[in-house]
Amino acid sequence: MRMTIQKMKMPWTRREQSARTSWPTILSLVAATAFLLSFASPALAQQTAAQPPPTVVFMTDFGIVDDSVALCKGVMYGIAPNLRIVDLTHQVNAFSVRDGARFLFGATPYFPAGTVFVVVVDPTVGSTRKAVVVKSKRGQFFVLPDNGLMTMVEDRDGIAAIREITNPDWMVGARISSTFHGRDIFSPVGAHLARGDDWTQVGPTVKELVRLDLKPATVDDRGLSGEVIALDGPFGNLITNIGADDFLKLGYQRGDRVKVTIAGREVEMPFVRTFSDVPLKQPLLFIDSRGRASFALNQTSFAAAYDIKPPQPIFIPRKAP
Repeated sequence: MRMTIQKMKMPWTRREQSARTSWPTILSLVAATAFLLSFASPALAQQTAAQPPPTVVFMTDFGIVDDSVALCKGVMYGIAPNLRIVDLTHQVNAFSVRDGARFLFGATPYFPAGTVFVVVVDPTVGSTRKAVVVKSKRGQFFVLPDNGLMTMVEDRDGIAAIREITNPDWMVGARISSTFHGRDIFSPVGAHLARGDDWTQVGPTVKELVRLDLKPATVDDRGLSGEVIALDGPFGNLITNIGADDFLKLGYQRGDRVKVTIAGREVEMPFVRTFSDVPLKQPLLFIDSRGRASFALNQTSFAAAYDIKPPQPIFIPRKAP
């Protein structure tokens, strides 16, 4: 009996002693780690906020009635899962390289350097036209067919370098479709660029791009000659190639009435600030949000009312003395 009592009073085993000793140590370490993280977390959050996900701005004439846009996005996410894709539009008028160039020109100033624009308006897909990556002097990248889409951006921002897409490692699949380069070439290349891959590996350098034959507005002693280049979506306003500076050279002030000849038809209207400055269904001349002279009917389609289908010539005479 005495021996049993002695065994019960024996000291803890070495393993038990180690466990009893380690628990305070562990708790101290946990507390210290939490204390350090309380200081580190704001710094980590700031670092994350300062490094947004890579961005691809995606534009096509595919429309949204089938799976084409989704397939292209799936390819991009497969290469760069943390990618952020901004849809510029997928409703570019079918085959209209001019409209694609215009939308690209309008959007690019609002995105930072490093943004990748993937543009698929490609009426000659599968032909001898080149697929290219273009870097502008603003530090933005453009992945697109070499068919004139870059014309307006090139004139404003300048081009730093051009490379043809020839490296199969940057494409999808062993067999490239002859009719869906948006999925098989442009989308994967855009994702590789956004991920930070070395863009010089995409293919050889190209000296110059194909350009659209865009006619600038001209001002002479008689007045200003320009062109209706597009319509403002469902509203039917006329989009022109007439910059505000050129129009103001004619001497008009807001409130003046202006006689404008559009597609051979003379229309008189006031030069005003916005649509509600004239009665409903009345014409107006205004400077649009892109800084161009534009023509509209208040809450009605100018294009439908006057049967205007771009392109059409415009003539605005100088203001009479």
